[in-house]
Amino acid sequence: MVSRLSFTSILFVIIGLGLFLYGVNIYNAVIGWIGFCVGIAGVLLYMIPFLYIQLSGKETVQDLS
Repeated sequence: MVSRLSFTSILFVIIGLGLFLYGVNIYNAVIGWIGFCVGIAGVLLYMIPFLYIQLSGKETVQDLS
């Protein structure tokens, strides 16, 4: 099951890539830069919590009962 955070970050990256390519195709720098920034935000949205969990040493334990 994909978590809500992972789904949101993947969606941001896809939307950012689409906006970037659209801006490049119609020679509009503003749309291209907005797409680039949204794509970077999607990557950071995934990486920051992942790195925080890995570096803090907190482990999540799932209860199987």
